[in-house]
Amino acid sequence: MKVSNVLEMKGKEVYEINENDTVLNALQLLSKHDIGALLVVDRKAKVVGLFSERDYARNVIREGKVSKKTKVKDMMTTTIYFVKPDNNLWECLDIMTKKRTRHLPVFENQKLEGIVTIGDIVNRLITEQKSTIENLENYIVGSDYGDNIELQH
Repeated sequence: MKVSNVLEMKGKEVYEINENDTVLNALQLLSKHDIGALLVVDRKAKVVGLFSERDYARNVIREGKVSKKTKVKDMMTTTIYFVKPDNNLWECLDIMTKKRTRHLPVFENQKLEGIVTIGDIVNRLITEQKSTIENLENYIVGSDYGDNIELQH
């Protein structure tokens, strides 16, 4: 299973915020769209960071900042790991685990194609594994296993 398959299922919509916007605006966007992170862009629309609920909890609250006055660029994560549509989901999970990130923007030829989350990936892998297990069980015991079969005399 590839990243492109996940994007086909979930859609490619990505929410962004300008680096000079306030943290309060970012929190309002996160809440409005029921998401956990926003891509942060500069005035030229270039991706410069990621702002997540985790950034808010770890940076804004811990440092006693005021959400109405603090700019996103002062609290965002600037190290962004990204993937391509042809990356497989196990590669993504490996990156997320090793780099301790929950969101991976997807780029192809320097164009943003979408974003995948750890939830997207885990859900898809679980679904895929359940299907594989079911197919193997049907192969081993037959698809009619457990059905009542009447014998003809």
